[in-house]
Amino acid sequence: MSSTNTELALDPRLAQAIANPLFPALDNQLRAGRHVTADELEQHSLLQEYFIELEAFYQRYQVELVRAPEGFYYLRPRSTSELGTSILSELEMLVGKVLCYLYLSPDRLINEGVFSLADLQEEILTLSNEQALLRMVNQRAGGSDLDRRKLADKLKSAIRRLKRLGMVSAVGTQDKFRITEAVFRFAADVRSDEDPRALQLRMIKDGEAVAGADNEEEEQENDQ
Repeated sequence: MSSTNTELALDPRLAQAIANPLFPALDNQLRAGRHVTADELEQHSLLQEYFIELEAFYQRYQVELVRAPEGFYYLRPRSTSELGTSILSELEMLVGKVLCYLYLSPDRLINEGVFSLADLQEEILTLSNEQALLRMVNQRAGGSDLDRRKLADKLKSAIRRLKRLGMVSAVGTQDKFRITEAVFRFAADVRSDEDPRALQLRMIKDGEAVAGADNEEEEQENDQ
């Protein structure tokens, strides 16, 4: 005798959302920690149209489908969730904070939102203590050219990871990227009446940008 409860009918609108050809890939991306922004028009529209139904759908997996104030979507696992999670490294956290700072800067409008790895490295060295940065890469770093090259490589790796999470998108050559509004995941703690860019800068310089990760800075990611 079947134990299936046939009284729990599938909501028609949820059925429509799941039946959409875009849903399987979108579901995989969300479960892998990706943030879906308005730049991904079709996927974003699907989440926007069926948000209530999909929010209830993911609750069954002990995962929260979040619609951020800036309009992007992502999944946030609860403590009881079986969805795998990983925490961004100290350097990746700092890169995210600096990218958020750049997103809020006038330079984003001037450059049509496009930055390069060189721009990121220059900004992060300007805003942070170089020795502290080098120690994130190697605790015994002495400031040699090799240490600086290792730091540059780590910054590239951080950008690649944030790209997988939907916080930056590649533009043309590999060293250029556009910052998406999803970087506001790193600014959840600066939504206040204070100027957000000034507060973000203070947090970077005070070291608060690389404090222990909390729920807003914890990302799901497949290790594939």
